[in-house]
Amino acid sequence: MNTKNLSESLVNLKNEFGNERVQAAINAIMKFQVEVPSWIFGEFGGGRFGDYMPAGFATNIFEKLDDAAKVNELTGASQQIATHTLWDFSDDGMDGSYDIAIEVKNAAELRGLKLGSINPTYFLKGSHTGSLSSYDDKIRERYIEQTILSGKIAHELSNGVLTLWLPDGSNYPGQTELDRQIKNTRDSLKFISKNVHESVRVLIEYKVFEPGTYSTVLADWGSALLMAQAYGPNAGVLIDLGHHFHSTNIEQIVSRLISNDIIGGFHFNTRYAADDDHSVEPNLEMARIFYELIKGDVIFGKKKWDLMIDQCSSRENRMEAIIHSIDSLQILLAKAMLVDQEQLLEYQKNDQIILANRLFNNALILADVRPIIYEARRIKDLPLDPVDAYVQSGYQKKIEDERNN
Repeated sequence: MNTKNLSESLVNLKNEFGNERVQAAINAIMKFQVEVPSWIFGEFGGGRFGDYMPAGFATNIFEKLDDAAKVNELTGASQQIATHTLWDFSDDGMDGSYDIAIEVKNAAELRGLKLGSINPTYFLKGSHTGSLSSYDDKIRERYIEQTILSGKIAHELSNGVLTLWLPDGSNYPGQTELDRQIKNTRDSLKFISKNVHESVRVLIEYKVFEPGTYSTVLADWGSALLMAQAYGPNAGVLIDLGHHFHSTNIEQIVSRLISNDIIGGFHFNTRYAADDDHSVEPNLEMARIFYELIKGDVIFGKKKWDLMIDQCSSRENRMEAIIHSIDSLQILLAKAMLVDQEQLLEYQKNDQIILANRLFNNALILADVRPIIYEARRIKDLPLDPVDAYVQSGYQKKIEDERNN
């Protein structure tokens, strides 16, 4: 889009939605930051049901940092990188290392990045009986120790966020005592909370099922909230878009947590079946979620939620996939910023249902907000299309040649 067309498109948007809201949307895009996951760049995900991996994948944490730095260079919106303790700070995949974490932190900063949320890795070798819920005391103690180490890394080396997802559950009735799993998890979290600095924000993630197909210890936002309350006042709920039954009103969950002042966070992705591996797409459900995040003032406000992408590409180019997700999130943010909340409230007060719905959808469905995105990128001297800029950069050929995988 040339300068003239961009200017004309912005004028059209301002005529429809008002200069103030359009300018606020541009400013929001310029400020928006989202955390990218280290695992999107590495050798994970593609091998779950086959041995195919997209070419050029990172073979260690330092190559992951190189890739993350390239994404941030093109988008200007992903300065923080989430890490997994046993993938990124371990020599053997069994025990985490604080010294490696220091090395990774320093390497990230040399690339213009910062360590974001720290994720204890509960689902590798030895977790078949569970992690924090396991009836095997030695296994449970191992994961408790790893979580405490992860909390230390979060407090001293990263942004102070610790995110927990437990693969704990069962496949058959009678396989395990449901109440015992809950009690073990709760007791583990209480012990961990006494050994992790009180400033660390702990976000507990839930998933409706997987790998346990009969029962799951943390199956919904309520079970996650109960565990967060057991942990302490600095714990809250992490919502992952893919971790729900189909037709779940996720935006209502967002609204409920915000209205009750629950510490929160969000893992962005797109889900078509019962998992969350796909890149974010600017669909209506995501637009409604962003409206609740904007209305609740948790993207830029004092009670800011931690916003992260959680995806792992099995077939598509991973660099293109993560850049596409960031582009989609910016589109969704711009759409949410255009909703006239005052007029919407008037329609709601007067029970003008269809008018309220049409006003809502004019921004969230019908508005073409790409000129807003382009203007924000133009001001920041970023490429208007970061995916195309990546394709043209030659970086993909470089990493394929260097990594030879």
